[in-house]
Amino acid sequence: GNAPPGVDPEAFSWFQAVDADHSGYISVKELKQALVNSNWSTFNDETCLLMINMFDKTRSGRIDVYGFSALLRFIQQWKNLFQQYDRDQSGSISFSELQQAFSQMGYNLSPQFSQLLLARYAQRSSNPSIQLDRFIQICMQLQSTTDAFREKDTGLVGNVRLSYEDFLTMVVTRMM
Repeated sequence: GNAPPGVDPEAFSWFQAVDADHSGYISVKELKQALVNSNWSTFNDETCLLMINMFDKTRSGRIDVYGFSALLRFIQQWKNLFQQYDRDQSGSISFSELQQAFSQMGYNLSPQFSQLLLARYAQRSSNPSIQLDRFIQICMQLQSTTDAFREKDTGLVGNVRLSYEDFLTMVVTRMM
């Protein structure tokens, strides 16, 4: 069949290939099998779930062809940004590249925080670096939590006072 109106024909044909069970929807499992990093590792479950949830308008845990098409555009934008910050073209982002990326994106984060992210999200090695999937995940989470913080920081002073439950509510509604 032909692509539905408003869906890129290439996205439609990829949707059909990824929709392994021919349900007309893409699940987290199907998405994970379709996306790979530059080192040929599949995207991790957390990132796939975040992205499905972002484009799942029905809250069914899966996306239709329209959501998939939008998701592919979203991934391409992140991939372009990732390649821009991957200065040495290694296919992954090192500590110094991550620091530069944060700075250029307008985040004033300490080297210790970047090191913490590397420890949490990089593959274990003597020279840890971030793959595309984790870069997308980190950026989505940073954006989401920054938005939540800004809602509370109405005076834009960089500090907020929160109750423990307000903090948990911010995390749960944006991260899970």
